[in-house]
Amino acid sequence: MIWKPRRGRQTAKIPRVPEGLRVYAVGDVHGRLDLLTDLFSRIDVDRAGRPAKSTLQVFLGDYVDRGPRSREVLEAIIARSRNLPLVSLKGNHESYFLEFLRNPEVLATWRLYGGLETLLSYDLAPSVAPDQQECKMLASHLRKTMPKSHLRLLHDLELTFACGDYFFVHAGVKPGVALSHQQEEDLLWIRDEFLVHEESYGKVIVHGHTPVAEPDMKPNRINIDTGAYATGRLTCLVLENEERRFL
Repeated sequence: MIWKPRRGRQTAKIPRVPEGLRVYAVGDVHGRLDLLTDLFSRIDVDRAGRPAKSTLQVFLGDYVDRGPRSREVLEAIIARSRNLPLVSLKGNHESYFLEFLRNPEVLATWRLYGGLETLLSYDLAPSVAPDQQECKMLASHLRKTMPKSHLRLLHDLELTFACGDYFFVHAGVKPGVALSHQQEEDLLWIRDEFLVHEESYGKVIVHGHTPVAEPDMKPNRINIDTGAYATGRLTCLVLENEERRFL
């Protein structure tokens, strides 16, 4: 699917990315290594078939939880970054992952968001409802065995990324607050207040976090979280000059 802006009588600015750059923005993966591997192949075919001066892949966060292969998803992103320009943003699920390593008791909440599946992917065997002692044991073992490259990736995740007339973030932004002054809580968790807002944010917000059946394109935002872990559909938004299309 390809979207191109309609040119009317008004001279409203048409959103675009810098000349010569193609951006591949990837929605919430949630442990679905199978979908991510397939998407990488699609991106590679697209890059080969439609050469561009430069390309950049932007991941919108939520690599872990819910799906079965969170560890392998992180490993795949790390491997991808060694050969291709890549920006990895932080999602609320990565926030829980990091908090668990600092405060194991957060597993009581994290497990409700798919945290147990992430621990299973690291060859841990949590019970369905771990008590305080088990939480501490799991966190201690994970800290000792987790690849340092994974921990480094999680600590290095950015909250936002701006490119041309687009602003990439996991969940969204708070209306009425400048993009440069947004709070982490909103960037990782906001929903209704952001989703119902119809005014311009100054840039088009590209986000995930709230699953939708199809990519949702509004004048002020684009949602590309198509619920990969449950639907089997991982969406990639391709931006080039004024064009938008999906893989």
